[in-house]
Amino acid sequence: MHISGSETKLGYQAHYVVDGGKARVILNVLVTPSEVSENRLMLDLLWRTCFRWRLWPHQVTGDAKYGTAENVAAVEQANIRAFVALHQSGGRPNIFGREDFTYDPKKDVYVCPAGKLLRPLGKKKDGEEDREGKATSYRAKASSCKRCELRARCTSNKLGRTLRRGPFEGYLDRVRAYRGTYPYEKALRKRQVWVEPLFAEAKDWHGMRRFRLRRLEKVNIEALLVASGQNIKRLLAAKDRGPRSLAQAAALRLSEPAHFIRFGPASRERCRLYRRRTQRWVDQERSKRFSTRWRIFETSSLHKHLLGRVPFSKKSDR
Repeated sequence: MHISGSETKLGYQAHYVVDGGKARVILNVLVTPSEVSENRLMLDLLWRTCFRWRLWPHQVTGDAKYGTAENVAAVEQANIRAFVALHQSGGRPNIFGREDFTYDPKKDVYVCPAGKLLRPLGKKKDGEEDREGKATSYRAKASSCKRCELRARCTSNKLGRTLRRGPFEGYLDRVRAYRGTYPYEKALRKRQVWVEPLFAEAKDWHGMRRFRLRRLEKVNIEALLVASGQNIKRLLAAKDRGPRSLAQAAALRLSEPAHFIRFGPASRERCRLYRRRTQRWVDQERSKRFSTRWRIFETSSLHKHLLGRVPFSKKSDR
């Protein structure tokens, strides 16, 4: 149930994880009730996709609904660049917001639009070198705010303007620093071409505007079938040249059949030939890369890297 103002609606929300490139392969699908906020699902979808397809992205792109402090911090801590629009909640009109204040990490102060300093409240404890991982309040002097010409647009508090810096604010500042850069702006611009047309295609051509089945489990099955059909269409569009990228080869690869133990030798021979043919195709595609510069890696190679035997390099582009 989704409540918007005075209007109440029953429905679902569909979430896609898409390979960011011309192939536009759908890597993961999840349908939730409409009252479940979108930002709560981002990390589960991301880690599930990485584990299922053995992929490791160099960047993650999403709209402002996914750009919460918890999501940004988790993505950046995993050495993945969070090219997402930051979530902004609330705020009064014609009043300076947090983005209008500049933080100086060296002096650990905020600078307001009028040039005044907001200093942290409280003293550091003995042996405490920084405030990383803790929420800190910053406040300007009451005398400075009282004489300020911009007071009407800033605060009505007699003690002065106060800001609260959360434990993940450092990662949010890192994403704010991405703004204006070419990779960041390109990722947000390309997202409208990578993801949004897939939803429009599913609604207009595959009946996803209204689900035919009922209950959450069956609705997820229907959404997975629709996404599989969209992937197959892109595979058929490749004609005789095969998949364009490793994402297509991984997402569209058939699962290996079960071993035929209680059947005759003809069945076992068909199974053996099928596995050989599938493995040959996978080996040919494994040496390539696809548009987002993700890389499919083997568990044995990663294990040797962790033991210090084999160097394991990864690009940090974007």
